[in-house]
Amino acid sequence: MSQIEPQPELAQPELVVEPSPRPAAPFGVMSLLRDVCVSVALAAVLIVFIYQPVKVEGTSMMPGLTDQERIFINKYQYKLGKDSVARGDLVVFHFPLDPSQSYIKRVIGIPGDLVEIDEGTVIVNGERLDEHYLADEYRDHMSLRPRRVPPDNYFVLGDHRNSSNDSRMWGFVDRPAIYGKAVFVYWPLDKMGPVH
Repeated sequence: MSQIEPQPELAQPELVVEPSPRPAAPFGVMSLLRDVCVSVALAAVLIVFIYQPVKVEGTSMMPGLTDQERIFINKYQYKLGKDSVARGDLVVFHFPLDPSQSYIKRVIGIPGDLVEIDEGTVIVNGERLDEHYLADEYRDHMSLRPRRVPPDNYFVLGDHRNSSNDSRMWGFVDRPAIYGKAVFVYWPLDKMGPVH
Protein backbone atom coordinates (compact mmCIF):
# COMPACT_ATOMS: atom_id res chain seq x y z
CA MET A 1 0.00 0.00 0.00
CA SER A 2 1.38 3.07 -0.87
CA GLN A 3 0.96 6.07 1.14
CA ILE A 4 0.52 9.47 -0.33
CA GLU A 5 2.59 12.01 1.29
CA PRO A 6 1.13 15.45 1.34
CA GLN A 7 2.95 17.72 -0.95
CA PRO A 8 4.39 20.75 0.70
CA GLU A 9 2.43 23.81 -0.26
CA LEU A 10 4.22 26.11 -2.50
CA ALA A 11 5.20 29.17 -0.61
CA GLN A 12 3.14 32.10 -1.63
CA PRO A 13 5.11 35.21 -2.23
CA GLU A 14 4.54 37.58 0.61
CA LEU A 15 2.85 40.80 -0.42
CA VAL A 16 4.50 43.76 1.08
CA VAL A 17 2.27 46.77 1.06
CA GLU A 18 4.30 49.88 1.27
CA PRO A 19 2.46 53.03 2.28
CA SER A 20 2.28 55.40 -0.63
CA PRO A 21 3.90 58.72 0.03
CA ARG A 22 1.47 61.32 1.35
CA PRO A 23 0.60 63.96 -1.17
CA ALA A 24 1.99 67.30 -0.21
CA ALA A 25 -0.59 69.26 1.73
CA PRO A 26 -1.92 72.00 -0.55
CA PHE A 27 -2.03 74.47 2.32
CA GLY A 28 0.83 73.93 4.63
CA VAL A 29 1.28 76.14 7.62
CA MET A 30 3.64 78.45 5.80
CA SER A 31 1.35 78.66 2.80
CA LEU A 32 -1.65 79.42 5.01
CA LEU A 33 0.29 82.07 6.90
CA ARG A 34 1.38 83.67 3.62
CA ASP A 35 -2.23 83.73 2.34
CA VAL A 36 -3.50 85.30 5.56
CA CYS A 37 -0.80 87.98 5.43
CA VAL A 38 -1.57 88.81 1.79
CA SER A 39 -5.31 89.00 2.56
CA VAL A 40 -4.75 91.31 5.52
CA ALA A 41 -2.42 93.51 3.47
CA LEU A 42 -4.95 93.78 0.62
CA ALA A 43 -7.76 94.60 3.06
CA ALA A 44 -5.58 97.26 4.69
CA VAL A 45 -4.77 98.81 1.30
CA LEU A 46 -8.46 98.86 0.37
CA ILE A 47 -9.48 100.44 3.67
CA VAL A 48 -6.58 102.88 3.96
CA PHE A 49 -6.37 104.05 0.36
CA ILE A 50 -9.74 103.37 -1.27
CA TYR A 51 -12.62 102.60 1.11
CA GLN A 52 -13.10 103.85 4.62
CA PRO A 53 -15.85 102.79 7.02
CA VAL A 54 -17.64 105.70 8.70
CA LYS A 55 -20.63 106.08 11.02
CA VAL A 56 -23.46 108.47 10.18
CA GLU A 57 -24.29 110.70 13.13
CA GLY A 58 -27.47 112.73 13.09
CA THR A 59 -30.60 112.89 10.96
CA SER A 60 -29.67 115.48 8.32
CA MET A 61 -29.51 112.89 5.50
CA MET A 62 -32.78 111.08 6.19
CA PRO A 63 -34.49 109.18 4.69
CA GLY A 64 -31.53 107.91 2.63
CA LEU A 65 -29.10 107.67 5.56
CA THR A 66 -30.17 107.45 9.17
CA ASP A 67 -28.45 108.06 12.50
CA GLN A 68 -25.87 105.40 13.47
CA GLU A 69 -25.80 103.68 10.07
CA ARG A 70 -22.37 102.42 8.96
CA ILE A 71 -21.27 103.21 5.43
CA PHE A 72 -18.22 102.89 3.23
CA ILE A 73 -16.89 105.98 1.53
CA ASN A 74 -14.69 105.82 -1.55
CA LYS A 75 -11.64 107.98 -0.88
CA TYR A 76 -10.05 107.33 -4.29
CA GLN A 77 -12.86 108.35 -6.61
CA TYR A 78 -12.11 112.07 -6.51
CA LYS A 79 -8.32 111.78 -6.30
CA LEU A 80 -5.97 112.22 -9.22
CA GLY A 81 -8.79 113.54 -11.39
CA LYS A 82 -10.37 110.08 -11.80
CA ASP A 83 -13.87 111.51 -11.37
CA SER A 84 -15.03 115.02 -10.66
CA VAL A 85 -17.55 115.86 -7.96
CA ALA A 86 -20.99 115.84 -9.58
CA ARG A 87 -24.36 117.24 -8.66
CA GLY A 88 -26.25 114.65 -6.63
CA ASP A 89 -23.15 112.99 -5.13
CA LEU A 90 -23.18 112.33 -1.39
CA VAL A 91 -19.83 113.71 -0.29
CA VAL A 92 -17.91 113.55 2.98
CA PHE A 93 -15.87 116.64 3.79
CA HIS A 94 -14.14 118.53 6.58
CA PHE A 95 -16.64 121.01 8.00
CA PRO A 96 -15.53 124.51 6.93
CA LEU A 97 -16.10 126.07 10.37
CA ASP A 98 -14.33 123.25 12.25
CA PRO A 99 -12.10 121.02 10.07
CA SER A 100 -11.75 118.49 12.90
CA GLN A 101 -15.37 117.46 12.17
CA SER A 102 -16.59 115.62 9.08
CA TYR A 103 -19.98 116.15 7.46
CA ILE A 104 -21.88 114.24 4.81
CA LYS A 105 -24.17 116.19 2.45
CA ARG A 106 -25.53 116.08 -1.10
CA VAL A 107 -23.91 118.23 -3.79
CA ILE A 108 -26.49 120.64 -5.21
CA GLY A 109 -24.35 123.26 -6.94
CA ILE A 110 -21.05 122.77 -8.75
CA PRO A 111 -18.56 125.51 -9.72
CA GLY A 112 -20.21 128.18 -11.85
CA ASP A 113 -23.81 127.23 -10.97
CA LEU A 114 -26.30 129.85 -9.87
CA VAL A 115 -28.21 128.36 -6.92
CA GLU A 116 -31.30 129.80 -5.27
CA ILE A 117 -34.05 128.46 -3.03
CA ASP A 118 -37.64 129.68 -3.26
CA GLU A 119 -39.88 128.51 -0.40
CA GLY A 120 -37.97 125.23 -0.19
CA THR A 121 -37.74 124.68 -3.95
CA VAL A 122 -34.14 124.51 -5.18
CA ILE A 123 -33.46 126.28 -8.48
CA VAL A 124 -30.15 125.73 -10.26
CA ASN A 125 -29.26 127.89 -13.27
CA GLY A 126 -32.88 129.04 -13.56
CA GLU A 127 -34.40 125.52 -13.53
CA ARG A 128 -36.13 123.71 -10.70
CA LEU A 129 -33.92 120.85 -9.48
CA ASP A 130 -35.56 117.40 -9.57
CA GLU A 131 -34.98 116.10 -6.05
CA HIS A 132 -36.52 112.62 -6.15
CA TYR A 133 -34.49 111.65 -3.05
CA LEU A 134 -36.19 114.30 -0.91
CA ALA A 135 -39.22 113.08 1.08
CA ASP A 136 -42.12 115.53 1.43
CA GLU A 137 -42.10 115.34 5.24
CA TYR A 138 -38.44 116.48 5.30
CA ARG A 139 -38.88 119.57 3.11
CA ASP A 140 -38.85 123.07 4.54
CA HIS A 141 -40.01 126.46 3.26
CA MET A 142 -36.74 128.34 3.53
CA SER A 143 -35.70 130.77 0.80
CA LEU A 144 -32.20 131.82 -0.26
CA ARG A 145 -31.29 134.59 -2.67
CA PRO A 146 -29.34 133.49 -5.79
CA ARG A 147 -25.68 132.66 -5.18
CA ARG A 148 -23.02 131.88 -7.77
CA VAL A 149 -20.83 128.90 -6.78
CA PRO A 150 -17.18 130.04 -6.95
CA PRO A 151 -14.50 128.04 -8.80
CA ASP A 152 -13.33 124.97 -6.91
CA ASN A 153 -16.29 125.19 -4.49
CA TYR A 154 -19.58 123.32 -4.00
CA PHE A 155 -23.00 124.11 -2.59
CA VAL A 156 -24.26 121.22 -0.44
CA LEU A 157 -27.54 120.43 1.33
CA GLY A 158 -28.82 117.71 3.63
CA ASP A 159 -31.78 115.63 2.45
CA HIS A 160 -33.66 116.35 5.69
CA ARG A 161 -33.92 120.05 4.95
CA ASN A 162 -35.63 121.14 8.16
CA SER A 163 -32.92 119.42 10.24
CA SER A 164 -29.74 120.10 8.27
CA ASN A 165 -26.82 122.42 8.95
CA ASP A 166 -25.54 123.03 5.42
CA SER A 167 -24.49 125.58 2.77
CA ARG A 168 -27.62 127.65 3.44
CA MET A 169 -26.12 128.57 6.81
CA TRP A 170 -22.34 128.60 6.34
CA GLY A 171 -21.66 128.81 2.62
CA PHE A 172 -19.66 126.74 0.17
CA VAL A 173 -17.33 123.77 0.57
CA ASP A 174 -13.82 124.06 -0.88
CA ARG A 175 -12.87 121.17 -3.17
CA PRO A 176 -9.78 120.22 -1.09
CA ALA A 177 -12.04 119.72 1.95
CA ILE A 178 -13.97 116.94 0.16
CA TYR A 179 -12.26 113.62 0.81
CA GLY A 180 -14.77 110.93 -0.05
CA LYS A 181 -17.99 109.84 -1.71
CA ALA A 182 -20.54 107.74 0.17
CA VAL A 183 -21.03 104.52 -1.78
CA PHE A 184 -22.34 101.62 0.33
CA VAL A 185 -24.34 101.00 3.53
CA TYR A 186 -23.04 97.92 5.35
CA TRP A 187 -24.88 98.18 8.67
CA PRO A 188 -27.61 97.49 9.67
CA LEU A 189 -27.92 94.44 7.47
CA ASP A 190 -31.50 95.17 6.41
CA LYS A 191 -30.32 98.46 4.86
CA MET A 192 -27.22 96.97 3.19
CA GLY A 193 -26.73 98.21 -0.34
CA PRO A 194 -25.56 101.11 -2.50
CA VAL A 195 -26.10 104.65 -1.27
CA HIS A 196 -28.59 106.69 -3.31
